[in-house]
Amino acid sequence: MKYLLALLPFLPFSVFAQDCTLKKEKDSYTKEIKISTGFISLQGAKVSIEATKTEIDFLFLMNGNKCFDDASAAAVFFENSKYKNKYKNGGTMNCQGLFHFIFRNTVSTPTALQNLANKKITSIKLKDNTNKESEITLTNEQQQLLQSLAACMIKESKTLLQ
Repeated sequence: MKYLLALLPFLPFSVFAQDCTLKKEKDSYTKEIKISTGFISLQGAKVSIEATKTEIDFLFLMNGNKCFDDASAAAVFFENSKYKNKYKNGGTMNCQGLFHFIFRNTVSTPTALQNLANKKITSIKLKDNTNKESEITLTNEQQQLLQSLAACMIKESKTLLQ
C-alpha cells in the first residue's frame, strides 16, 4: 500500500500523455508512406485524418448522401469562443457525403491546422452544393479525441518530410 502512495505524485503526468496510435502504410505503387487515424465516429458523421509527404487531409464522411463540390464550405466553431475557421472543400465533387479539409504538410504548421489541434471543436457546419447546412456536434469526449489526434498527426506528419 505504501508503494502505491509513493506513485501518487506522478499520476497527474500520466493523464497528459498522448495516446498516439496511428496506422502507417506504404503505397505499393508510389512507395509513398501514409499515416492515418482510421475513421472515428462523431454525431452524424465519421472523420479520418491522413497525412502524406505533401498534405494532411481531414476527411469527413457525412451520414446520408450529401453532395459536395469545390464551392462547398465548412465552418468550425471552437469551445468558449466566438472564433471560427472557414474551409472550402478540398476534395472532388461527390454525392457520397465526403468533405475534405486539406493542408500542406510543411515544416511550419499552418495556423488553421494548429487551431484544430490546440482548441476544442464544439461543432462543424457543412454547406453542400445546394447551400443546405448540416451540423456535426461533438461531445466532450469527441472534442478531446479529435484535438489529441490532430496534434498527434501534426507531430507525426513532420517525420514524412525527411
